[in-house]
Amino acid sequence: MSEKAPAQAEINIGDVLNGTVEHLAPYGAFVRLESGQKAMIHISEISHNYIKKVEDVLEVGEKITAKVIKIDDKGRIDLSIKATQVKEVRPPVHREDDFEKKLTNFLKFSDEKIADLNNKCKDPRASTKRRTGSSPSGKK
Repeated sequence: MSEKAPAQAEINIGDVLNGTVEHLAPYGAFVRLESGQKAMIHISEISHNYIKKVEDVLEVGEKITAKVIKIDDKGRIDLSIKATQVKEVRPPVHREDDFEKKLTNFLKFSDEKIADLNNKCKDPRASTKRRTGSSPSGKK
């Protein structure tokens, strides 16, 4: 007679689960879910903000809530804490006005430069004078 493995709770992509951090690695954290299964949270899925080290944000034994984002063919579960958090959205700060101001200033500066060049071309004193007499090497 064969013994059956303990029944595991059905986990689907999109489920929000609770668990405890068991191990930290440079690339993420391993979590023991309440169902007893293991899952991993990649460092890029911990927070919307930049994280240099996993240890800066999580610690072993910490209780977390995360969303299932992937289950591969081998049954490995990938979680995301940031998928359960609301991303702070900041409205753009008058970028159009800034662009319009920059464009206006550029056109003004450009027109001034063109006017200066035109004036230099018309001014007889600004033209270069040719040397007469000896050649550049000093020979005639």
